[in-house]
This record gives sequence, C-alpha cells and structure tokens, in this order.
Amino acid sequence: MNIKNKYVFLIGIAAIVVILDQAVKLLVVDKVPVYGSIAVIPGFFDLTHIYNTGGAFGFLAGKSSLFRHMFFLTASVIAMGMIVYLYLKTPRDYLFLRSGLTMILGGAVGNVIDRIRLGKVVDYIDLYINDLHWPAFNVADSAITLGILIFVYHLLFKKMPE
Repeated sequence: MNIKNKYVFLIGIAAIVVILDQAVKLLVVDKVPVYGSIAVIPGFFDLTHIYNTGGAFGFLAGKSSLFRHMFFLTASVIAMGMIVYLYLKTPRDYLFLRSGLTMILGGAVGNVIDRIRLGKVVDYIDLYINDLHWPAFNVADSAITLGILIFVYHLLFKKMPE
C-alpha cells in the first residue's frame, strides 16, 4: 500500500466513525429529551440523552468548565497526533492494527467535535440489567474502546511492528 492509499484508508475509516457518531448524536438530541430514554431492548438497552462534561466515567467532571475544556481538547489533539504517527509507522501487512488505530482516531474526532461545538459530549447508549447501569457512552467511545482492544491484542499476542 503506497502512502496515498494509507491516507485514504486512515481518513476513510475515521470518517465513517465520525459520520455515524455525529448522525446518531444529532438524531438523539433531536428526538429524545435531555435525561429522557427510549427502550430499545427493555431491561437491557435504552437510548438515553445525557451530556458528559468529564471524560470516560465522568473523569474530571467536578473541575471547572474552562479547565475541562482545555484539558480534553489538548489531550485529544496530542492523542490524535500520536495515533496518526503510529498509523503511518505501521507496516501495510498489519491491517488489523491499522484498522484499530483508525477507529481510535475517528472516535477521538467525534468526541472533539462535541467538545468544540457544545463544551461537552453527547452520550446515549445506556446498557443495564435491572438497576445496574454501565455508564452511558456513544459510538465514538465504542470505536475508541474497540481500537484500544485491538492495539492491546497486538501488544500481547502479536509481534508489534518495529
């Protein structure tokens, strides 16, 4: 794969994640009232319209709005730069690893769009059993998580590229 195709793959997969994430967020914001829910699979999965001012699991949610905004934007830009660097250094025969890196990038971009536009992230996937709820998340978070799992898999079970 030449360098042009590498960029096309990177941008293509990341764009799919961003478009899917932002489309569902717009739909939820438009159709579900804030703090409202729509049961998708009763007793297990609801679409719930909430905002996360912090990071994963509410990280830094208690800090000032300006601090959170600057911290998450700065951390996201640094992380996205590192992901692009790792992606470009990953040999073409590591397609699974490169796919994981593109998912992380797309998810990061999806959440950064929310932080720039709203100052917080729209979350809407609510998984639960009875009263036990996993913290709400979104497609971008799912892509980041899946990408990280692929990266960790390569670290633990596959030879990482030099």
